[in-house]
Amino acid sequence: MPTETKKKTAPKRAKKPAEPAAPQRLRIKVRAYEHKVLDASVKQILDTALRYDAKVAGPIPLPTEIKKYTVNRSTFIYKDAREQFEMRVHKRVIDILDPSPKVIEALTNLSLPSGVTIDVKMA
Repeated sequence: MPTETKKKTAPKRAKKPAEPAAPQRLRIKVRAYEHKVLDASVKQILDTALRYDAKVAGPIPLPTEIKKYTVNRSTFIYKDAREQFEMRVHKRVIDILDPSPKVIEALTNLSLPSGVTIDVKMA
């Protein structure tokens, strides 16, 4: 007589309750070479968001990125004569919590001064 083997089954696990979806967030990174132009454009973004009753976190200033360049003043000889130049990139972050479609549309139609770079991400 052949021996019968029973299959072992793993105990059934209870399903975890569904976690509530994380609130949506619109993260706006604003960059510019001049801090006055940057602050003016950030104020314009904040005014637009608050006009549509959006919850806003920021503007949060990020560290200024400084790029330094050293260049020889003369072309051939005079190695010790040098000039130094630097470029400063000022940055701010603004978070808009649970943005409505009206807020997103208003922000896309916003015209900002030249020299201001904007990165928008949904998270």
